[in-house]
Amino acid sequence: MMAEHTTQNGASSILANMGTLLSDLEALYKDIHSHPELSMQETRTAGLAADRLKKAGYEVTTGVGKTGVVGLLRNGDGPTVMLRADMDALPIAENTGLPYASKVMATDADGNTVPVGHMCGHDMHVTWLAGAATLLSQARNTWKGTLMAVFQPGEETAQGAQAMIDDGLLKRFPMPNVVLGQHVMVGPAGSVAGSAGPITSAADSLQIRLFGRGAHGSMPQASIDPVVMAASTVLRLQTIVSREVAATDAAVVTIGVLQAGTKENVIPDDAIIKLNVRTFDAGVRKHVLEAIERIVNAEAEASGAPRKPEITPLDRYPLNVNDETASNRIAEAFRGYFSSDRVKHTGPAPASEDFGCFGTAWQVPSVFWFVGGTDPAVYAKAKAAGKLNELPVNHSPQFAPVLHPTLETGIAALVVGALAWLGADKS
Repeated sequence: MMAEHTTQNGASSILANMGTLLSDLEALYKDIHSHPELSMQETRTAGLAADRLKKAGYEVTTGVGKTGVVGLLRNGDGPTVMLRADMDALPIAENTGLPYASKVMATDADGNTVPVGHMCGHDMHVTWLAGAATLLSQARNTWKGTLMAVFQPGEETAQGAQAMIDDGLLKRFPMPNVVLGQHVMVGPAGSVAGSAGPITSAADSLQIRLFGRGAHGSMPQASIDPVVMAASTVLRLQTIVSREVAATDAAVVTIGVLQAGTKENVIPDDAIIKLNVRTFDAGVRKHVLEAIERIVNAEAEASGAPRKPEITPLDRYPLNVNDETASNRIAEAFRGYFSSDRVKHTGPAPASEDFGCFGTAWQVPSVFWFVGGTDPAVYAKAKAAGKLNELPVNHSPQFAPVLHPTLETGIAALVVGALAWLGADKS
């Protein structure tokens, strides 16, 4: 059994030194925020992470899965705990007005020049792990075992975790007893929230290409109009959740891209739809994906399309499930360190993550939780007014976690979580 007072006292002792690092960590956060890098291009960020780990005494391996970084701190016999942070940014133009806002432009994987911004909070994740790794290194007399700090590329494209696994992560590094991770989200800054069971959804992204027959805009009778075909398809796809998924289940079908044509008086030959599906149950996922295929093909046939649509998978995130025993252990540790009003229970979020790939590949427990990043007063005011949905969420150009106490809370959560295993007694 875990000695809760040992973990709590150990965490308090370690985190008492956080104040000496905050100025430096704040500078690191602002640096990463203003120099975001696209998925699988995180060379500068990876270099900063590796440098921090080396200075803290870790054995550091770079270039794992292209740009991933793994740091090992061996501190006697005991469990191995993996802490993970993702590093990549998004092709989004930042509009926060912050003095350290990103102005970066970069070339994406398709050769397009795009704006880049840390509009999901991965810059905060990197800073959290850098801070926690340093504090745990400075206090090696308070814990035993091995700490594995993993800075992962390519979470936004569902590439990074699998790339690290494919690059020999499981063979090159010790198998952890538990894999821990966290994400900054809308919620009162200073709070942590999680639950056992499904915590983030499975996600499937698809591209659908519909084929028609182009013609002059004045002669629609000579065409098979893919614009009308696409419009009908989009509307019918919206009935999957409302008419084919039970009210007791959950699913989201979102059309994010609808592209057709280049000129107002030309009926094009084809149209492109890109959509995203979120589900929490394997059976529901199967039904939704089959319904999409059925509807797309039926609408094309109803329009007299000259050929069947092309349905191309773009990426897929697995359902992320928190191990019940490990989740309860984390919750107990959090309640022992944070005040009760700061530890929240939350249901599964419709956001998706490739974090779960690590625990699945190693076949070990994993736990993922959320850290609030919204100014508590702003959050309370929005909640009282029934306007929480108006707060900038992850992936919004206005998303910007309040720096304090978000920074301190995330560092503390990683330290407390790690010590729930590394600080446990052996009885």
